[in-house]
Amino acid sequence: MADRSLKVGIVGYGHLGRFLVEKIQREGPKVGLQLAFVWNRNPDKLKDSLPKELILHDLSDFTRRVTDVIVEVCHPHIVKEFGVRFLSHANFLVGSPSALSDTQLEHELRTAAKQHGKTLYVPSGALWGGQDIQKMNDSGTLRALSIRMSKHPSCFRLTGGLLSDWTEGEGRRVLYHGSVAELCPIAPNNVNTMAAAAIAASKLGFHGVTGEIVSDTALADYHIVEVEVIGPDGFSVKTVRQNPAKLGAVTGNATYNSFWSSLLVCKGHGGRVYLC
Repeated sequence: MADRSLKVGIVGYGHLGRFLVEKIQREGPKVGLQLAFVWNRNPDKLKDSLPKELILHDLSDFTRRVTDVIVEVCHPHIVKEFGVRFLSHANFLVGSPSALSDTQLEHELRTAAKQHGKTLYVPSGALWGGQDIQKMNDSGTLRALSIRMSKHPSCFRLTGGLLSDWTEGEGRRVLYHGSVAELCPIAPNNVNTMAAAAIAASKLGFHGVTGEIVSDTALADYHIVEVEVIGPDGFSVKTVRQNPAKLGAVTGNATYNSFWSSLLVCKGHGGRVYLC
């Protein structure tokens, strides 16, 4: 693989998927990346942007393409339906790690990665300090971890109409506080940062990491991610990340480049889960 370009399949062509496709088209040859295929639920959106030979109309046909890493950037349902199959064929970068709050699915993906000698990559996204959290977890010094995400209400995609009654100027409202495991099904598109943290803190897991989501109409220009890490003997670290974002945007601007950086390290780590 070191002597040729890494062949990348992109699953999903929303804002993040389009960003990655265009970035690979522009910069791929310089950094050793090449498109293997692009799939979107509505393939018509791809016709004006890609050569027809790169468009995959039926996702089940991914095995017909020579691919080194498959990148999912659409919805947790795709991870659940195709994740194990992806890992039987290629390394898999899961852009919707909230899907891994399903303990059975996480176990199946880990098992598939080990069985096939592939790597399940989890991008850090908007998580600041993920590698340090993982080091504390691995050394047994991580005692507690909590993450608060605050956004304008138009930036949330919640199930059950949880925020359907918001009004401009209402201010700050705590929507949820509790385990990340229970939060992921409520906000599957909004809490991938928390899911990445729960994977880094695997000894605490999704049930042991605390998540909070806050709607705040004052946050018209950015998202805020606050992380608090607790270690032994009074050790603690608090970080606050202010990520510029447009109104209604699920993903903050800086997260796009973070995701690109994660893709650049997908060179194979052999049968494991890797936070990147």
